[in-house]
Amino acid sequence: MSERSAAPLLGDARHSTVLYLVKQVELAIRAQIDEVVGGYGLTALQYTSLTVLARHPGITSTQLARNSFVRIQTMAQHLASLEERHLIRRVRDPQMKRQVLVFLSEQGLKILDDLAEPIADIERRMLADFSAADAKRLREQLGAIRMALSGSAAH
Repeated sequence: MSERSAAPLLGDARHSTVLYLVKQVELAIRAQIDEVVGGYGLTALQYTSLTVLARHPGITSTQLARNSFVRIQTMAQHLASLEERHLIRRVRDPQMKRQVLVFLSEQGLKILDDLAEPIADIERRMLADFSAADAKRLREQLGAIRMALSGSAAH
């Protein structure tokens, strides 16, 4: 076991595990996002999908599912709902005719613009007690955890 290992905390009922704390933070963040995006008739998952499409326009639904942390079947349902609301558009890939690429629509972009400040406010409140250096270090550490567990960097 390395000096940097947190292994002694695992299984110690007197301490919350890192896994438990991360899950609690995720649930708190999701509740905050759901509250903000709910006014637009969106869920946190749908909002996440729109932000992924803003960063990666023209990806497939499979890639979008992977980047949004859901199963492909779940993403298919979300895409149908988002397309019905004209927040996304799907286009057949000109090179690979069997693939369909997903893009944000103008309406989807507008909603993201409208939500940018309220979502940024959630992050500001979350990090209010952190110095800029501590916030940067937290981002780096969370990125390292993600890499260790999934083998891929943040999307």
